Formats: sequence, C-alpha cells, structure tokens
Amino acid sequence: MQQYDITGMSCAACSARVEKAVSSLDGIKSCTVNLLTNSMTVEGSVPDSEIISAVQKAGYGAKNKNTDDRCSSNALSDTKKETSAIVRRLVSSLVLLAVLMYVSMGHNMLGLPLPTFFENNLTAAVLLQLLLSASVMVINQRFFINGFKGIIHKAPNMDTLVALGSGASFIYSTFVLFAMTDAQLYGQNELLKEYSHEVYFEAAAMILALITVGKMLESRSKNKTTDALKGLISLTPKTANIIRDGKEITIPADNVNIGDIFIVRPGESIPVDGVVTEGESAVNESALTGESVPAEKTVGNSVSAATINTLGILRCKAVHVGQDTTLAQIIKTVSQAAAEKAPAAKAADKAASVFVPAVLCIAALTFAAWSIAGQTVGFALARAVSVLVISCPCALGLATPVAIMVGSGIGAKNGILFKTAAALEETGKAQIAVLDKTGTVTNGKPSLTDIIPASNITNDELLMLAYSLEVNSEHPLSKAVSEQGKKQFEKPLTSSGFKALSGSGVKASINGEAITGGNRILIQKICTLPDYALKTADELSDEGKTPLFFAKGNEYIGIIAVADTIREESIQAIQEMKGMGIHTVMLTGDNEKTAKAVGRQAGVDDVIAGVLPNEKADVIKQLKSYGKTLMIGDGINDAPALTCADSSIAIGSGTDIAIDSADVVLMKSKLTDVTGAIRLSRKTLGNIHENLFWAFIYNIMGIPLAAGLYYPIFGLKLNPMFGAAAMSISSFCVVSNALRLNITDIYSSRRDKKAKAINEKIIIERKKKDMEVTLKIKGMMCPHCEAAVKKALEEFAQVDSAEASFKEDKAVVKLNSEIDVELLKKAVADKGYEVE
Repeated sequence: MQQYDITGMSCAACSARVEKAVSSLDGIKSCTVNLLTNSMTVEGSVPDSEIISAVQKAGYGAKNKNTDDRCSSNALSDTKKETSAIVRRLVSSLVLLAVLMYVSMGHNMLGLPLPTFFENNLTAAVLLQLLLSASVMVINQRFFINGFKGIIHKAPNMDTLVALGSGASFIYSTFVLFAMTDAQLYGQNELLKEYSHEVYFEAAAMILALITVGKMLESRSKNKTTDALKGLISLTPKTANIIRDGKEITIPADNVNIGDIFIVRPGESIPVDGVVTEGESAVNESALTGESVPAEKTVGNSVSAATINTLGILRCKAVHVGQDTTLAQIIKTVSQAAAEKAPAAKAADKAASVFVPAVLCIAALTFAAWSIAGQTVGFALARAVSVLVISCPCALGLATPVAIMVGSGIGAKNGILFKTAAALEETGKAQIAVLDKTGTVTNGKPSLTDIIPASNITNDELLMLAYSLEVNSEHPLSKAVSEQGKKQFEKPLTSSGFKALSGSGVKASINGEAITGGNRILIQKICTLPDYALKTADELSDEGKTPLFFAKGNEYIGIIAVADTIREESIQAIQEMKGMGIHTVMLTGDNEKTAKAVGRQAGVDDVIAGVLPNEKADVIKQLKSYGKTLMIGDGINDAPALTCADSSIAIGSGTDIAIDSADVVLMKSKLTDVTGAIRLSRKTLGNIHENLFWAFIYNIMGIPLAAGLYYPIFGLKLNPMFGAAAMSISSFCVVSNALRLNITDIYSSRRDKKAKAINEKIIIERKKKDMEVTLKIKGMMCPHCEAAVKKALEEFAQVDSAEASFKEDKAVVKLNSEIDVELLKKAVADKGYEVE
C-alpha cells in the first residue's frame, strides 16, 4: 500500500477525478483520495512513475509519501503555511475591495463623496473599478489557473465555477465599459447612466474575496480537525541519553539502535520502546493510553516511547525504534484511518463526479432561459453567475473525511485506535456483542477467592500451610495460592519431599507432617470429607470457582477456592452495552457449568460454551445472520473470529495476532472502552449524515434560488455576491459541525440510543465433536447396573450418550464438549461402583 501527497485539489470533483484516473490503470486494486488531507492511498502493483503520471495527466500534482523525506509533522506544518498564504491573499483582497466598494456602491447608495474628477466623469470611475477588480483577480489568480486547467483536462472543479462566475462578470462589465465610453463620446448621458447600472466589477472582485474568506475559515477549521494527530506527533521524543563505550552521551532519538542501553531520569520522556534492565519507577502512560494513573515499572517490564518517567532512574534496553515504536504505530494508524474513505462517502462521491458539469449546464440554461424570456443580458448573466458561485462541491467532499479525522483523533486521545475509516463507521452499528471469556471478561489468570478452613484451624493457618506447599508448584492454580500467600506472609514454611501428583494435586512434608492439596478425588483417598465440605465445594463450582482441598496427615483441614475473576469494569461495560440495545454473548471453550457461572456474574444475555478455537468463527458466522456482530477478544484463538465478524475489537494487552486481526485496538485494555468506541462510532456516523444532509440540501435549495426560479412567483432573486457568501459559509459550516465531536463524552451513557433489537431467540448449532471416553468399571453385575451407570453419566450436558456393559466391565461415553474425566469417575463412584 502506497500513500501520495496530491496538490491542486480544491473540491470533491477534484478528488473524484484523481481517483478515477488512477483506478483506471491496470494493476490497481483500490485507490482512495482524501480531500481533507490532500492524500491518496493506492493498493496495487503499478510503478510510482505511472501513478504520478496518471495524476498529472488529470491536472494535479503527486508525490510519494513513502519516498519523501518529509515526515508527517512537516506535512501538517505545510497546511499552516497554506493557511497563512490564504490570509495574506485575503487581507490584500479586502483592502482593494474596500476601495472598490466605496467607488461602486458607497457613492451611489450611501451618498459618500468622491473626488470631483470621478463625479464629473462616470466612465473614469468605472475604469478605476476595472483596475481594482483586475488587481483582486491577479491576487487570487490560483482560482483561474486551477479552474481553466480543469477545463483543459476535461475535469471542471469548484475553481472552474468560481473562475467562470468572476470572469464572466468581469468580461461583461468590460464590454459595458466600452459601451459607456461610446455613450460619453456622443454625449448620450441617459444611456451612460443606464449602462452604469449594468457594471459588475464589484461582484467579480467580491466573489473572489468571499470565496477566499470561506477558504480561510475552512483551512483553519481543517487544521483543528488534525489537532489530535498533531498532538501525537508533538509527543515524539527528540533526544535520548544512551551508553556508548561505557560513557553516557546524548543523541537524537532517531539514531537509537535496537539493543542500545538508554538512561531515563525523573521527568524525562522515554525515547524509544524498551525493556527495563535496572531500576524501579512509575511511568505516566497517559499520552498513549489515556490512563492517568502512572504504571509501576521494574526490571523486565516494557516501556514505551513518549511516556514520562516520574520517579526513579531507569536503565533500559531498546527493543523497538524509529517507525516501529508504539507511538509511531499509533500515529500511522490514525493517519491511515483518516486517509481512507468511509462507506458513507459513496453517495457524495457519485454526486461529486457529475456535480460541476451539471452546474455548468444549469448556468447555461439559466442564461438562455432568461434571455429568451425577454430579460436584459445583465439580468440573465447575474442569474447564471449566481448559479455558478453558489454551487458548492467542497461541502460534499469534506462531509465525511472531516468527521473521520476528528473521530479517529478523539479515539486516539482516549486510547481507542480505529484502524480504518470503515471500522469507525461500522463499530457503532453492532447489534450483537460477542465477548471472549478468558482475558476479556475475566482477568485471564486465576486468583484466590475464598478460604474456608475446617473447625480446628484458622484462615491464616490454612493459607500458610497451603502457601508453603503450593509455592513449589508451577501450576496456575498453585501460583494463585502462592501470590496471595506472598501478600500476607513474609516467607513460607520450610518444606521437604515435594511431589506433584499428575492431574490431581501436590504433597510435601511441612514441620514433620504430610500436607496434601488437590482435587476432591485425591483428598477422598486420604481422608473422609465431611458433608458440609462437599456441599461447599459444589456451591463454589456452581459459581465458576475451582475448590482445592487440603489435608494434614489423614485429617481434612479446609478448602481454598481459586477462579479467573471477572475484570473490575466488565459488569459495567456489559450493562452499558445492554443499555444500548446490544445483545451480549459470551463465547468460551470452557465447560458449560463454569461458563454459565461467569456469565451470570457478568450479566451477559447468552453463554455459548465448549467452543474450540477453530469453531469460534463458525459461531460468529451464525450470529451474523441475526444482526450486525461485534467480536471482542484478546487471544490467538480469537483471531479467526475477530476477522470473521462485521467489526472487531482487540484488548491491547492481548496477543499480537489478535491485535493484528481486529479493526479496533483498546490501548488501556479496559472493557468500558468498548462502549466508548461504540458511542464514538455512532456519534461520528451521525455527524457524517448531518454533514451530507446539509451539503445536499444547501445545493438543492440554493441553486433554484440562484437561477431565479422564485423570481416570477415571489420576486426573489439572488445577487451573485450573496451567492458567493453562501458558498463560503457552506464548507465552513460542514467542518465546524465535525468539530462538535470534540465535546463528545464517549464514556457517558446518558444519551445512549438503543440499537435495532434482535427479536428472535439466538440458536447456535454446532457440529458434534468426535470425542469418546472409555471408563473401566468394576462392580456391574446386571442390566440394572448398566442402566444406573448410563443414567449417571448422561446427566452431564457435555455427554451425548453413554453405553455401559457389565460383561466387558466398561462404559463408553460420547462427548459433545470437553469435560473433566474426574467428574465422570465421581458420578459412577457415587452409584457404588469402582472406576479404574
């Protein structure tokens, strides 16, 4: 994908012309031209020279951004220079225009005095108007150069309309001036006065001045739409303190290489992405994530460019430099999103492609119609010129890109990165939100939730023994116990003879006594579990928690429950989604019992459990048949589903594959940013629709008024100067309306509107998994025994069928999803049979 800077564009007709010219080349897959950023994005296998040549043949200039030495900041500074140039042109034009208006209208309409020479010589006064008007036209010559260049290349644009309108007024007035000269020579004073009312030099100059006012306001407003991007670029660190040959030196941040060791002192910006090798500190990452609370950093933690070290000195190793840093990637993402064209722009593009030729035809028909109707040439010309100057293709071309630029900028400020314009538009249309469980709804790692000691031991005593035992294990459940122990105790008790029992638990000797921890089956082999302990364990399992049983010698001492806890903000985010009318679904590979327990706590509408990674995409395809589907995930196994969904969001702390597959990335990794992204998308799309409505309605109402259609009925006619003023204001209004997005609070649910409801019950059909478990069972003696075992096994939702045989001492269990085999064994054992 290549990006180009395009010069010479002034309206939507220009961008449509460039797009058409490049798209017609063989080998071009897609071409998008953005009027707001004056850029073009091309995908294909065509050489740069051919692409640039096609743009030049269309009448415009092009330069490859990727091979240009200027960076984005220079490109943005160019827009400031352009605004300054427009202001200088405007000031010069207004000074001359003030004198012109004084001579042409001030004397006649307001009775303001003129030098005696001009009062007694009307032709000389009109000649002065010609000179002043010509001076304004020279100052604003770019309208005529670009406008007539468009005619030469058979691609008329907004500048063409302005040039024709102003030029026609000037040329007609020049002919009138010659006629006045003849009348003065022959002493025809009455005719001379009559001709003086047919002069439109002030209109020719006023049109140019007013259009320049509009261009200035539009340019300034467009500069404001890129404030977020400019803010990101300004964060780029300029220097870095690195260690070279054992000495600390200061170099430009761009010169840092991968593997360099750099030093960051309190108050300094981190120059590149790296890993802390020495020191501890708190780093303010609000510039990248929007999170105001500084993040603790110690050895082994990652740090990102443009974040600020607030406390201690950090020594870090450079990992990503230059265009590979997190900041550079964010800037690139925002820029690309702004440069792409949203689907909503298609209607405007179609209209823009025929707009200017249509206006030229309407202007010609207007002149001809009024001439045939018996009006003077001056009257007919004024109506035709009004049609030319009131028509505004600019507003059509800016309606979508300005809203996309502002919207993507607001997202970036809040740690929400929309990769494309289409993503910004589509996210808010979601009717179904599908959330992965582990790492998205939950924290993604187990933590200790409950400590339930037996009557002969305290909470702290149970935790200390469990901590001292589990600290030797690498199992995730053991780590959850160990982490809690580290928080409460200085160090564990000394243990010896540690042994991990595959799939069931661990044991060791502590203070000379055997301590065992593990699942129910393991502890039941050591001691008798009281009924209240079994009941408690069942209740914990119903809540989605894993109960760990502990015994000292052959005596039961308690239960510690561990679970992958729900994220702090998950419940709020899910409730807000439901408040928006979005149907929430939790999708997981976990067993149904655990998944439904987590789903109840989180408050989702539906839970789809036991789904293997390769099946998630199939589920998404089925959900899409019910409505627009948004997938939210973080893991490698979520990537196919993220790609398949109508729109997708990845948690920033997730895997690179998930982040690459998603349309939107949440830098703060908070689920509440999902609702923020949806609100921002909805607001942006609404703003685009408002802009397109006003752009179309302005032209639909303005052109008939300018053409004089209302004159025979209501006596209404439009002076060309007012038409030019209206044209100037239209673009400014569209850009200003887009800037209103800046006051949007994307985290407030007060104005949430409900999405189109999913009325039908969601039913997901999944292929039965070809899974089978065979249990060796002793004690079955007859068909009644077989029936008892069969019934016990088929009570599990994960079991499709079970066939028991007392003759073969076994039961064959067919599963539809994964299940802990220990549960199957226990179900059979509870019926009085022995399972091997």
